[in-house]
Amino acid sequence: MRYLIGIVLAIVMAAALFCAATWGYVRLAAQSSRLGSGASLLSDHHALLALGALAGTGLLAGILIAAPRVSPLAAGLPGLLLLGLTVLYVVSIRRADQLIPLKSHVFGAGFETLLARGILGAAGLALIVPLFVPSRWRGRDGALTADEFDPAVSEDEELVGVVTGSSDMPMAEANAGPRDAGATAQSAVSADSRSARADARPAAMHHGGLPHRTRPPGIVY
Repeated sequence: MRYLIGIVLAIVMAAALFCAATWGYVRLAAQSSRLGSGASLLSDHHALLALGALAGTGLLAGILIAAPRVSPLAAGLPGLLLLGLTVLYVVSIRRADQLIPLKSHVFGAGFETLLARGILGAAGLALIVPLFVPSRWRGRDGALTADEFDPAVSEDEELVGVVTGSSDMPMAEANAGPRDAGATAQSAVSADSRSARADARPAAMHHGGLPHRTRPPGIVY
């Protein structure tokens, strides 16, 4: 769906270049030639309309080039078309002129003028730039998926949520679960009982190494 919308926007961009840009260029050139050297174009509303047409076409081209959510086909397809016509015009002017429609109208005449002066070729080079940007082909969903698996970095270029230790081995106390905690407690009790028996054993021994036996209870004469 994203690429289908990009193709539709490419058609709109091509129409804007062929109609608005060429009409604005021809009208602005005509109004400039009619006015004197000291006159101002701000006083002529026809010249202002021509400037508005040129500015609108440039604004549309800039949005299609720079907007990350727009498919690169929206700007790339018109750019490839303009570059192809420019190359064909360099190779054979007659064959390039035959492909231009409405040559008897101001649109076709202005388009041929812009093509002959190389303006359309320069515009085509700018329009094909998004085709060579990999992130434009992935779109917003692909960029979010790629960023989801990347570690977060703070402003000081430090990893967020990562605790660094003195060695690469994990800490047993920090990572111990309920079973590990019970096993640790049981081993500690066993160690304490063994140490208690070891401490009580020398006390129950005589100096000769034999265990001490108490006298059985009985009658003392």
